[in-house]
Amino acid sequence: MQTKTKTMNAVIKAAEGYDQMEFSEIAVPKVTEDKVLIKVAYTGICGSDIHTFKGEYKNPTTPVVLGHEFSGEVVEIGEAVTTVKVGDRVTSETTFSVCGKCEYCQKKEYNLCPYRKGLGTQQNGSMTDYVLAREESIHILPDNLSYEGAALSEPLACCVHAMYQKSTLELQDKIIIIGPGPIGLLLLQIAKEIGAYVVMTGITKDKHRLELAKKMGADKIIDTQKDDLATVINEVTDQYGVDKIYDASGSIYAVNQSLPLLRKGGTFVQVGLFKEKMNELDIESTIQREIRYVGSRSQNPFDWPIAIHLLAKGAIDIQGMITKIYPLQEWRTAFEKVMEGNEIKVLIESNVKE
Repeated sequence: MQTKTKTMNAVIKAAEGYDQMEFSEIAVPKVTEDKVLIKVAYTGICGSDIHTFKGEYKNPTTPVVLGHEFSGEVVEIGEAVTTVKVGDRVTSETTFSVCGKCEYCQKKEYNLCPYRKGLGTQQNGSMTDYVLAREESIHILPDNLSYEGAALSEPLACCVHAMYQKSTLELQDKIIIIGPGPIGLLLLQIAKEIGAYVVMTGITKDKHRLELAKKMGADKIIDTQKDDLATVINEVTDQYGVDKIYDASGSIYAVNQSLPLLRKGGTFVQVGLFKEKMNELDIESTIQREIRYVGSRSQNPFDWPIAIHLLAKGAIDIQGMITKIYPLQEWRTAFEKVMEGNEIKVLIESNVKE
């Protein structure tokens, strides 16, 4: 054991409901079998963490340590581990355990396993000093990828999943990305790496984010509270509509506004989470235009090598994405900054004193 203490501080969702958060001391996890103990460097605050804070996201088991977008150094390995060693710089998929028997597991589509347990939701996550992960979920970082950049690998893998697996984004595609938050901006950068024409939409309060989207390569940025989105899309697509739409906003209003602007036979990919489970969807446009409305849930092992490659080759503006970093003990300030809506990606830094 290479930790200096057998206890550590952690950000915990203690019970259901709004807030119900604690900053408590817990035991450092024991390492056995195929498990890997990681000394956490950075953890990104995800939109789902904010939903959990607000009591809107019912998935987490409580109490649980939050955090699933992270990077760090391996400090201990279980006796069955063969591909990872102490000292490796790593990140990890969010999957901690699965049944291993269902047809989804057989295809390594672990995000769909009905018995899956994820880090930061059903299993203690990375908003602490040390996190336990399974060997199969570990990815060793390239030497030129910083810990800060590697903390973006999980949300980027989710975007790769949406654009490479749940749809096939092509060079000549014209697309809409709804919502210039972290996920929307990562989707944008993948799309521009491929070579698609991108219209990024937001609302008036997103002004600085839309401006950032323009710097990151968006061909057009639209404030849908000021500009007529339909007019713009009809102009750039000769009235046909865009080939694909990716929603990263979780706004049913924005989704319904965009559905009629998708070309007939086009694909709509739902990436963002809605606040409510049940929402009124423009089914008329979906039927009459023969739209494929596709859900994109999290990520699986096939997405990660692509995400890490994109980060390592410089296709993602890491400095532009990460706008604030707070030490672990200032986690509440970090959450508040995210909820204010002025930052892009906020990281929590662990082991600051070590």
